[in-house]
Amino acid sequence: MSEELLINVTPMECRVALVENGIVQELFVERTAKRGLVGNIYKGKVVRVLPGMQAAFVEMGLSRTAFLHISDIVWPKRSQESQDPPGILEVLHEGQALTVQVMKDMMGSKGARLTTDLSIPSRYLVYMPYGEHIGVSQRIEGEGERDRLKTLTRRLRDEIASSLMGGVIVRTAAEGVSEEELRHDMQFLIKLWQHISDRKMRESAPSLIYEELPLYQRVIRDLVTPEINRVLIDSRETHTRVLEFAAEFVPGVEDKVEHYPGERPLFDLNNIEEDLQKALMRKVALKSGGYLIIDQTEAMTTVDVNTGSFVGTRTLEDTVFKTNLEATHAICRQLRLRNLGGIIIIDFIDMQEAEHRLQVLKSLEKMLSRDHARTKITQVSELGLVEMTRKRTRESLEHLLCEACPTCQGRGSVKTAETVCYEIFREILREARAYDAANGYMVVGNQKVVDRLLSEESPAVADLELFIGKPIRFQVESLYTQEQYDIVLL
Repeated sequence: MSEELLINVTPMECRVALVENGIVQELFVERTAKRGLVGNIYKGKVVRVLPGMQAAFVEMGLSRTAFLHISDIVWPKRSQESQDPPGILEVLHEGQALTVQVMKDMMGSKGARLTTDLSIPSRYLVYMPYGEHIGVSQRIEGEGERDRLKTLTRRLRDEIASSLMGGVIVRTAAEGVSEEELRHDMQFLIKLWQHISDRKMRESAPSLIYEELPLYQRVIRDLVTPEINRVLIDSRETHTRVLEFAAEFVPGVEDKVEHYPGERPLFDLNNIEEDLQKALMRKVALKSGGYLIIDQTEAMTTVDVNTGSFVGTRTLEDTVFKTNLEATHAICRQLRLRNLGGIIIIDFIDMQEAEHRLQVLKSLEKMLSRDHARTKITQVSELGLVEMTRKRTRESLEHLLCEACPTCQGRGSVKTAETVCYEIFREILREARAYDAANGYMVVGNQKVVDRLLSEESPAVADLELFIGKPIRFQVESLYTQEQYDIVLL
């Protein structure tokens, strides 16, 4: 499989596309004025403790206070391991300063989600200062390699960080790397943690004490695997910075990093700009003629699979099966492309044969295995819906690039001109009962609404004028949306 990372940099934002076999699979966008918070470590101050929710709100110097739940707090060990975890009031109190790390960015009206169980990533390792466990990524499947990495990591931790201890997770990128490379990573992490510890002691709350790397460096650290053939960067300055960063922290990657000097915009290659626009649409076309409908709500995301114009060549069951199989590929790509997370409900087309249902589920699991985010298929419901979760840490592409429509207020539909006309009639009746308009009423509204009032609804307007005993005039306001209108007393 051919994989590339394309990094487009402007003074306003950085965009990264992960391309597999010429098809963009993931998109990352980071605005200069609105950097993500995930991974940042703050010295915060508890401003409110909520015993009923077993949680607290923490001030970190951001626009909104952040949320910290008891399950995300590391507390001192008790004498008996079997004891229940402490209540929130035993651990926190208002005005208390504590070190926290952002797990999830601010999304919509919600503040950031925090943890006190800090984790600091490098290329091959993740250091957890308050942990003890030595773990290995589940994506490294060979038992021999897992044992080698676990033994080597434990020895290096005891040797380099004997006075600090802490837990370590071995990342997928560490598969096959040498002891020297792991040692370099471990030494870097320990120095970084000592630096964070020093700042934690010096700084007053609330303050930022460690900021996660910018996007172009994070993707080099996290996404450049042996499968990545090259990394193209269209900014010469960023190209130089990436080379310096790679030489220091990700040795061996420099040969893959190239500067793209072409006149054609980098994201026009492989139709990435076009795919980005399509990723904001509700409807996703399948090659067969079928399509997906993706609806993102605050609570969950729903995906509906439809046959559309695909009629197949054999039986209805065969047509449905082929559409569902094709949909599994498109769904997994859209989840990555749009960065959809949380609860996801997939409504495949009903299949009669149990073997077909099993194959579709296996295909979905296989495609999800390539996702960098952690996913889990929980079950297939009694109604045939596939329920799954995908870890969400940052805002989806739609929430990052879009805002609610000012015309429909995010509903996705507007009232018909007929509905607005009847609202106007009711409002005029209310006005007539409350006020005495000597010279009648002026209705100011959208062109389409006024046109309907003067044509299809003209008999109703005449009846209303007769009933209230006053004339009604109309005026078009070109800037009004279809739902906007004003009733002016003359």
